[in-house]
Amino acid sequence: MIVWINGAFSAGKTSAARELIDLIPNSTLYDPEVIGGGLRHLLPQKRLAEVTDYQDLPIWRRMVVDTAAALLAEVGGVLVVPMTLLRQEYRDEIFGGLASRRISVRHVVLTPDETILRGRIASREEFENDADGNERVRQWAYDHVEPYRAALGGWLSGDAYAVDNSALTPLETAEAIADAVRTDTARACGIVQTPEPTGETLAAGVLLFDEQDRVLLVDPTYKPGWEFPGGVVEQGEPPARAGMREVAEEIGLRLESVPRLLLVDWEPPRPPGYGGLRFLFDGGTLTGAQAAGVLLPGSELRGWRFVTEEEASGMLPPVRYERLRWALRARERGTVLNLESGIPVG
Repeated sequence: MIVWINGAFSAGKTSAARELIDLIPNSTLYDPEVIGGGLRHLLPQKRLAEVTDYQDLPIWRRMVVDTAAALLAEVGGVLVVPMTLLRQEYRDEIFGGLASRRISVRHVVLTPDETILRGRIASREEFENDADGNERVRQWAYDHVEPYRAALGGWLSGDAYAVDNSALTPLETAEAIADAVRTDTARACGIVQTPEPTGETLAAGVLLFDEQDRVLLVDPTYKPGWEFPGGVVEQGEPPARAGMREVAEEIGLRLESVPRLLLVDWEPPRPPGYGGLRFLFDGGTLTGAQAAGVLLPGSELRGWRFVTEEEASGMLPPVRYERLRWALRARERGTVLNLESGIPVG
């Protein structure tokens, strides 16, 4: 498990985290800032000059997740993470990556009064005998007060358990966090901020094959388990065209022709899900050159690979594996199957 302490710069995250590891048994402090510091020595200066914040580096976000998983494998227990995350898409990517590794996150945000926050910023002294360095750090913190307020007024307040530490010492703040975790008041955080559906949904997936007849699967950052390229059909959009659009968006391939339908599966509503129709299409066989051109242009996917049907059984959630299994049978027979809850009917 991870206890992620969010908040503005100078909100008191690190001080509270140091106290918290004494209150939560078998816990370890994990500060992702050290990864940013390490990247300054690892990446070419030209690449570093392209960003103003190391959080904008995809490698930093990947390493935050990978290092957390490696730390937990090494020491076990609980990781206490004092780290500001103000961009929801970065939160989704990092927390989704942790969720895919079955690591739950308790998300807490510190919310001191802004006057107190600015006072703490004014008193920051990061470097001994370096007035210019301290001034740069303070200005950086001031510059991020407004983005913090915007996040808190939007997605962050609904996502994290808030602790107002305006009048609390670091120990008292840590005690409030420990109590919220112990009583499950700070609940395990959802993987992504997904708008609640209002009715049954349509989704389209596309199966793509290599020259050994293996099927291409992708690894989403925002949920556990592998998946086919695809997604929700937008209003007024034909399902096959939706699948083509998702393939282009997710893996950078533009299909030259409309893919052939393999099956339709009706997924029953299981609260909180509304269920709906799931289409699977045959996108055909990719040449070696096409496979070499697969890209992951967005932050929603961390990887892809071609797998056999047997390998897919251990990678896909059971419902999606049954869908794949029957889609492969439909492809072999040159037919279209109608499924209900993963079982052919009619």
